[in-house]
Amino acid sequence: MKNKIENRRNVVTSHNEPGFNYGYINSPFIQFDYARNATFLVYNGRLMPISFEDSNRIDDYWSLRENAAMYPTGELPIEIKGADSEKLCNNIFTKDIKKLKVGRCLYGIACYPDGGIIVDGILMRLEQDLFWYVQAEGQIYSWLIAKSEGLDVKISNPNIWVNQVQGPLSLEILYAACDDIKHKPFNYFDNARVIIAGQEVVISRTGFTAEIGWEYYVSPKADTTLLWNHLMSVGEQYGLIHSGLDSMDIRRIEAGIMNSGSDFDFTMNPYQVGLGKFVDLNKDNFIGKAALEAAPIDKLILGVLCDKSEPMVLGKVLVNGKNIGFVSAAAWSPYLKSGIGYVRLINSEHKSGEEVEIYGIDGIKYIAKLIELPFYDKEKKIPRGLKFIKHNN
Repeated sequence: MKNKIENRRNVVTSHNEPGFNYGYINSPFIQFDYARNATFLVYNGRLMPISFEDSNRIDDYWSLRENAAMYPTGELPIEIKGADSEKLCNNIFTKDIKKLKVGRCLYGIACYPDGGIIVDGILMRLEQDLFWYVQAEGQIYSWLIAKSEGLDVKISNPNIWVNQVQGPLSLEILYAACDDIKHKPFNYFDNARVIIAGQEVVISRTGFTAEIGWEYYVSPKADTTLLWNHLMSVGEQYGLIHSGLDSMDIRRIEAGIMNSGSDFDFTMNPYQVGLGKFVDLNKDNFIGKAALEAAPIDKLILGVLCDKSEPMVLGKVLVNGKNIGFVSAAAWSPYLKSGIGYVRLINSEHKSGEEVEIYGIDGIKYIAKLIELPFYDKEKKIPRGLKFIKHNN
C-alpha cells in the first residue's frame, strides 16, 4: 500500500498488490475507479475516489457546471426503524421531524447536550416509521443506539452505497434512465423508490454540489455493474462523466457547503457555523436545546477570497501580523477566477469585508478579503433549476 499526503488529506493510490485496501470497505462500484487508477480518500471507512490518472480537475468542474458528473461517495446511510422512530429522530435532530412527510428529506444536524455539533447529514423519511440518516463522516451510530434505549426502534446499517449524479443535465439523465419517475414530480429534497436498469434503487433530489442533482442508494446485492453501465450509457448524450471529489470540492466550497470534522467540529454550535436556520427552538425538547437557547450566535466561519492564489489549507490567517484563524478548506474557483476558502476564526471580532493576509499554496503571503458564505447564489436558485452557469473564457 502506498500512502501520501495531498492537500492535507490522507489518500491511498490504487495498486495491483494484494492488501492495498486492507481494512477499508470497498464500494460495489470500485472496479470503475480502479480502471482509471484512482486516488482514494478514506471516508466513513469507505474508499471514495478523489481523482483519476486520466482526469483534469478543472475540466471535470466545468463538466459538472455545464453537463453532468457522477460521483461515487463514502456517505453512510443509517436506518432508523420502528414505531418510535419519529420520537427518537425528534429528540436527536434540531429540526421538527414531525413536519417531515414520507417521500421528503431534510438537512439534519445532531448536537451534544452542550450544543456542539456531532454530525450533519440528510434525513430521509421513506415510510411513516422508517428513516435513513445519510451522514457525513462522524460518530452518530452509537449515539443513536444509546438514545434509543427503552424505545420501540431499531438502529442498523442497511449496507447501502451512495452515488451522486450532479449538474444541470442530471435530471434529463434520470428521466431517460428511469421510467418510474419520468411523469411524476421530483422536487428539491424529495425521495422515491424506483427501478433503474431492473434494479431497486432509492433516489433523492440532494447532493454535495449545490447544482441540480440527485443521489441514488443501492444495495451491493443489486447488479451494480449493470446499473452503472446503464446510467453511463444513457448519460453519454448529455455529456455525463465519472468524476471524483476534487471537482466536487471546488463547487461545494463556492456554495458554502461545509464538511463535518474539518470545517466545523463538536466545539462549535450551529449558529457559529452559519447553520442556525436549521435549528427549531419552537419544537419539543431535543438534545442540546437548552444550551442552544443560550448559545453564542456570532459566526466563527467566513469565506476568504484571494485573486492571486489558492489559499493554503491549515495556513494561518493574519490581520496586522496577528493570527486570527486558519483556512480549513480551499480551492481555485474557475468561475470566480480566484482562490477561495473557509476561515475558522479564533473569535467573532472579524467580519465580512475585512482585509486579511493568507498563505498561498506556494507558501507566499497574499492580501485577501473575508466574505459571507456562500460566495454566490445565496438564494440557491441553481440547485432548484432557476439559474444556470456557463463557461466564460
